[in-house]
Amino acid sequence: MTTSTGPSIAARVFRAVQDHLSPPLALATKLAGRGAVEVAAADVWVSMSDGRRLLDFGSYAVTLLGHRHPAVVAAVCEQLQVMPTATRSMGNPTHATAATALVDYFAGAFPRVHFGLNGADAVEVAVKLARVRTGRPRVLAVTGSFHGKSLGALALTHHAAFRAGLPDALPPTTFVPADDPEGVARELHRGDVAAVVFEPIQGENGVRPLDPAVLRRWCDDVHRAGGYAIADEIQTGLHRCGGRSVAREWGLEIDAVLLGKPLGGGVVPVSAMLCTDDLYRPMATDPFLHTATFGGHPLCTAAVPATLAVMASCQPRGDRLAALLSAALSELRDTYPDLVVAVRGKGLLWGLDFANPELAGEIMLSLLQNGLIVSPCLSRPSSLRLLPPLVAEPEHVERAMDLLSRSIRDAGRLIRNR
Repeated sequence: MTTSTGPSIAARVFRAVQDHLSPPLALATKLAGRGAVEVAAADVWVSMSDGRRLLDFGSYAVTLLGHRHPAVVAAVCEQLQVMPTATRSMGNPTHATAATALVDYFAGAFPRVHFGLNGADAVEVAVKLARVRTGRPRVLAVTGSFHGKSLGALALTHHAAFRAGLPDALPPTTFVPADDPEGVARELHRGDVAAVVFEPIQGENGVRPLDPAVLRRWCDDVHRAGGYAIADEIQTGLHRCGGRSVAREWGLEIDAVLLGKPLGGGVVPVSAMLCTDDLYRPMATDPFLHTATFGGHPLCTAAVPATLAVMASCQPRGDRLAALLSAALSELRDTYPDLVVAVRGKGLLWGLDFANPELAGEIMLSLLQNGLIVSPCLSRPSSLRLLPPLVAEPEHVERAMDLLSRSIRDAGRLIRNR
């Protein structure tokens, strides 16, 4: 494990990234870190090689429990000492225990579970099952969607920049306008639709909630046509947006919910597809229909029960933090109406639209250099995401809002003076 700090480690990291990964990535991360690299993390803080500490309200939604939550670390370390990998030829209790914990977490609404390592894994298996179960090739997704960058998931990702160069490689997908209640019914007339896949709140698209009434209509329509409704909650589920599932909170009749990002407690990579017996039937019949060497890996699944338990216990705190964020961000919008165009969010997922991409870029860079990590929206460059952890304290929110306010003010002045 690399624990050294200071200029030497930073120089080695940037040189290696430039030589072996990507020169633009080396330049961007060097600029973002002010010439330093991240070397350690704990709770809500990330430590840099130059001695600074940054408050983490970003990390693309992974660190909902902060960094190195002791309960999750203990569960993974215990498994590491017993059986860190699996033979894949026999059953193991860690895999089974994690699956049971997830089924119980949703009160048995989704009795079947498949584990992956990232969100795209969960998307791939859900869509594959829908296609196999129905015998139909086409899937409906939503304008502005993001579901991953592997080929199957990429087919459901709307933004052209991610799909460039691959027009003939992606499975058949049609994008339905997010505000069109009739959109799914219209496409179903062709008789080739296996499923409709949606994010209740589109994270990468600037934190844009979809209309629950429209989603309810879509779910009803696809079910009447013998297809499936799949909710991608890889970013919004697990108490990020209040409850365990936004789709279920909104009363949507879904056949599968996809989880990831914080499911490993910010310690290990793990994702899961939970679904009905009906959708899962092809894999119940043939368990080798969709497998992966590291799917259900013991170190990853060991984290799941601990993560779910901590998240459930932290929800009241999350509700209080969400109220603080909502009020503070509304005040920021009112204070800088010419710079902050819109504020949207739910729970601990918030998006800010700025007047233009240049302003958003300046604000993000200023935040990183002054002590706050947020997440950009690569497909919507005028927007930034705030993703505070459930374990944050009110003073952390206050600090973040102070840094955000100063960064907005300073970036606005800088751009006006150019």
